[in-house]
Amino acid sequence: QVQLVESGGGLVQAGGSLRLSCAASGRTFSSDAMGWFRQAPGKGREFVAVITWTGGYRYVADSVKGRFIISRDNAKNTVYLQMNSLKPEDTAVYYCAFRSGGVGVSPESYDYWGQGTQVTVSS
Repeated sequence: QVQLVESGGGLVQAGGSLRLSCAASGRTFSSDAMGWFRQAPGKGREFVAVITWTGGYRYVADSVKGRFIISRDNAKNTVYLQMNSLKPEDTAVYYCAFRSGGVGVSPESYDYWGQGTQVTVSS
């Protein structure tokens, strides 16, 4: 059982920045990964970024590359999503997710999910 708690969402103007945090607890392993996904109204859940707990592997979706940065703090069991140059199209509920046994970009491959945090970008 892995529990995830997101925080840091809010309302920002276009061009602004937010940093999302996801604190993890429970059983994790060196091969595990943490991902960020988002879901806009009426849309499916979209991959944003992923990072491994060890090894420093990270991958960011093309749609946010150059604007979003994923990072981790193993001592705090926390992953972050730094979001810069935000656009109205980034408006969505953002979820962190846990995947056992490796990285992935499909939401169906992730085992545990946080409650989500709303990010709203005004024009």
